Amino acid sequence: MDQTLKSLGGILLSSLPTLFLVFLLHLYLKFTFFKPLEKVLKQRREATEGAREAAENSMALARRKAAEYEAKLREARGDIYKEQEQLRRSLRDDQSAGVQKAREESARMVADARAQLAADVEAARQSLDAQSDAFAEQIAARVLQGSVHA
Repeated sequence: MDQTLKSLGGILLSSLPTLFLVFLLHLYLKFTFFKPLEKVLKQRREATEGAREAAENSMALARRKAAEYEAKLREARGDIYKEQEQLRRSLRDDQSAGVQKAREESARMVADARAQLAADVEAARQSLDAQSDAFAEQIAARVLQGSVHA
């Protein structure tokens, strides 16, 4: 066993330069390769997360603007509907006023026509009365002349 321990000690002693070289290689790779690689990966991760955050912020802003646009669009539609309703009311009122005016005008025309007709009837009656008196006198005169001549 002593021999084995001496052999192991010799192996360990001869492997020390190799272990030292492996340790130096590890340090060299760590500082020249892995540290810059970690730095680049960290920057890439930060840039990616920053871009993701910027994209999320842009999406939130776009949603807000879309909501504002839709609200303004609903408001504009409401205003248009109110304006159309006011125009309809105005047109309906104008139409009602026109109909009322036409009714009043036609009622006036009918009253004028009735008055004119009544005046014409009265004038015709007076004319007929005058003519009937004249005819009656002519008939009476002829009857009297006929009875005198006969």
